[in-house]
Amino acid sequence: MSRYIPFPANPNDAPFDISFIFDGEKPAGKHGFLKAVGDKLVFEDGTVARFWGTNVNSGHNFPDYDYAENFAKRLSKIGCNIVRLHQLDAEWATPNIFQFTKGPHQKNTQSFDPESMRRLDYLIYCLKEEGIYTYMDMYTYRKFKTGDGVENAFILKDGAKPYNYFAPRIVELQKQLARDLWNHVNEFTGVAYKDEPAIVMAEIVNESDFSIYKIDIEPYVTIYRDLLADWVKETGAELDPYTCNINDFDDPVQSAFRVKLQEDHYIDMINCLREIGVKIPICGTNWAVTNEQRKPNNVCDFNDSHFYFYDWRWNPGDQRFLNTALTQAPDGFLHHMAAARSFGRPMFCSEWDMPWPNEYRAESPILFAAAGLLQGWSGFAIHTYAYSSHLENMKMLGKEISAESIGGTAYREGIFSTWNDPAKFGLFYHAALMTRRGDVKESPNTTAMKALTMNTCPFDELAAVSEYTKIGMEYDDGPSTADRVIDEKTALVDLSKKEVRSDTGELYRNWDKNYGTIYTPRSKCIYGFLEKNGKIEIDGLAVEGKTDFAVVALSSLSDEPLDKCDNILLTTVGRAKNTGAKFDGDLMLEYGTAPITIEVIEADIELRTSCPTMKVWAVSAEGFYIGALPTTYEDGVLRFTVGKSFPTMYYHIREE
Repeated sequence: MSRYIPFPANPNDAPFDISFIFDGEKPAGKHGFLKAVGDKLVFEDGTVARFWGTNVNSGHNFPDYDYAENFAKRLSKIGCNIVRLHQLDAEWATPNIFQFTKGPHQKNTQSFDPESMRRLDYLIYCLKEEGIYTYMDMYTYRKFKTGDGVENAFILKDGAKPYNYFAPRIVELQKQLARDLWNHVNEFTGVAYKDEPAIVMAEIVNESDFSIYKIDIEPYVTIYRDLLADWVKETGAELDPYTCNINDFDDPVQSAFRVKLQEDHYIDMINCLREIGVKIPICGTNWAVTNEQRKPNNVCDFNDSHFYFYDWRWNPGDQRFLNTALTQAPDGFLHHMAAARSFGRPMFCSEWDMPWPNEYRAESPILFAAAGLLQGWSGFAIHTYAYSSHLENMKMLGKEISAESIGGTAYREGIFSTWNDPAKFGLFYHAALMTRRGDVKESPNTTAMKALTMNTCPFDELAAVSEYTKIGMEYDDGPSTADRVIDEKTALVDLSKKEVRSDTGELYRNWDKNYGTIYTPRSKCIYGFLEKNGKIEIDGLAVEGKTDFAVVALSSLSDEPLDKCDNILLTTVGRAKNTGAKFDGDLMLEYGTAPITIEVIEADIELRTSCPTMKVWAVSAEGFYIGALPTTYEDGVLRFTVGKSFPTMYYHIREE
């Protein structure tokens, strides 16, 4: 019989504080500017950068001053070291970078609101002081006005996509915003954004490509056809630029043109940014549906991609969602990242999520952190922490915003907010520690997958590869430096075996038995459907779960491996939901109400340790010790049971 207990979140605090481990990293920027070196992001002093963090969206970029201080301190306690400032230009948000409050008629988008900038400055300053870096968005949802001199502005979609790639006036306005943004001097640091080493990455445009945004508005259709005509004349391609279907995504000739169009735009924008004085790595876009979007990013400094494990059909009275565990799926959807990473280039994921109300979402943070380290990726930022800074009333999951909001999208009322989700943000301690310390070994083997055509996407062939060996895409026919080269039709993992183990031996997942393990000296995790699998053992740790689904994670809070460490964090979490929430499979019947609750995880745990006087303290949502669990120590093994005495999700194991 499942037991649920309240586990509310405090927007100004966290139950544990692991910031002491990274005190030497404050303030952010002490290692100098970030740069791309080979397949890594590296600071000027040679320190390899590894990031674990979150997005903040729209109105959350411009919080009250007290909130900014508390937010930065909370992230630091949890171990995060990067925040992506996303949707700064979103008109539907209050505030945004152009307008702090709604009310006055805004006739153009060519100047920043002074109060918005003051709030943004202070947020960046607070993050920097806590050792947290910033990823800067420049162009996401900007809604142009007639006063901007943009033709047919009122019928263009947010961001004027895909015309942002080639319409002269729209490109000119992007450059103007870039000049204004990067030359802006932070009121609280006295440093221009372009000269701030705590700002480490930037993108040219968020989630833009030609496959999801049609070219069907004048005068942009004519501009596009004229550019196509020039390219046809230059290359000798066989195509009539004025009669062809310009929204044909199966035509390889037009695909080649669109690749060139994107490349030219990225080069043009990067040259503009370098002339301004921006020093940090820049990517083109973070969207990788096909090779047509991925290849153009190779003219930029690093790869970025967004990936989500969800499938919402959110209609009134019929709110359905993907309710599948990663340990039930042949691929943990990391194939999106593998496909987006070009071989030999840095890779960062600026958005990911396995969002509420998927009841198995607790599997995602540590698995992704571990796979990212195996691949040598530079880190992750979840989408999102929150959409606004008005979190004092957000006491339940999935309902940050009072109505169906954010661009009129029905499911975006708080489903993406993670700051109060025990099943995801509750595991960020471990994901941050693993990532920033590099607990998982990088694969020593390299594989390059050669792209065949621009309109393909080798997701099936890349299934589970991210948990097996290091891989990246290649788009040219020249020689490769990879240990092994395959084409898009070659699968590296035999899915019929229903399991994958990394070539380092530290990661394992079985989608037949529905569980996975992560084993490193300083971090260990057993996750999935534990009860049916009985006692699961990895070197130094054994867990026998009495609850059907759970994540059991342990991390050393020192430089010592777990078997010698006298200070350990243990987290046991599975399902988390609102009080009274009701589901019927993938159908949500009731959101539920506050408080947020967690299912109590019951499990027998055996931990090998050389410290004979370890005590296991249960820690509440408020950060209080609520009691010590009964333990035994024999033959170098500490044994105890969680979930019966002092039920919670956090346990502090320390030598007395």
